[in-house]
Amino acid sequence: MSSFYDPVIRHIAIEKLVTRTGSEGLERKYYRIRPARWYGGTVTADCVGCGLLCRFCWVSDAVMNRPHDVGKFYTPRKVAESLISLAKKCDLKLLRPSGGEPTIGKQHLLALLENLEGKGYHFILETNGILIAYDNDYAESLAKYNFIHVRVSLKGCSEEEFTLLTGAKPEGFLLQIKALKQLVDAKVSCHPSVMASFSSNMSLQSLIERIGQISPKLAEEIEIEELILYPHVIQRLRNYKLKYYTGYSPKKVPPEQI
Repeated sequence: MSSFYDPVIRHIAIEKLVTRTGSEGLERKYYRIRPARWYGGTVTADCVGCGLLCRFCWVSDAVMNRPHDVGKFYTPRKVAESLISLAKKCDLKLLRPSGGEPTIGKQHLLALLENLEGKGYHFILETNGILIAYDNDYAESLAKYNFIHVRVSLKGCSEEEFTLLTGAKPEGFLLQIKALKQLVDAKVSCHPSVMASFSSNMSLQSLIERIGQISPKLAEEIEIEELILYPHVIQRLRNYKLKYYTGYSPKKVPPEQI
């Protein structure tokens, strides 16, 4: 019997730990809201909880392994207000959720977007795509907001690499690819990124060709993501005996990857 977990089932289970119904709708757990250097400067709301257990993830062990203990619940309105307040203070126009999987708690995310609509900001949705593929209406729901761009973060270049890097069933990689297609079909601004530090050039080229079957434009825009070697990431890689081709210390990440 396979010991790999089902990524959809795990996302649904995590959702029960990090969301709750409040007086203003669905609340979601976050553990910090901060300015960050990525994309040339962005205000980031770090949410708690992800349905994947990526073995290279930069998130701390406490946040990854104890979602029921970490963070506090926010209403969509409170997250929007906090993001906007910090964006004004830092003179930034780009907002994003990160730290966990932001598509967990669909109604919370959509309500957050409602609260941000018309405020003059751009919104980057960083996602593994699993729930966008699982819920056939998700991409269409996101298409209502013309200020968002979706970055689908692929975990490796193939089903085999996906399982190696996440411990999840290989079918999860097909869901990631399906999410890209559904976003394209719904005309949502998006692009794929791929954790390529564990992939050969041949494997990467095969992925590019595969994505090209969805959209040649997507294949041209694929973003290469490489390891950031925080101390706890290095320890995780050792624990899982994962070998990588490329990686950078936090202070030496190439400018094109920031």
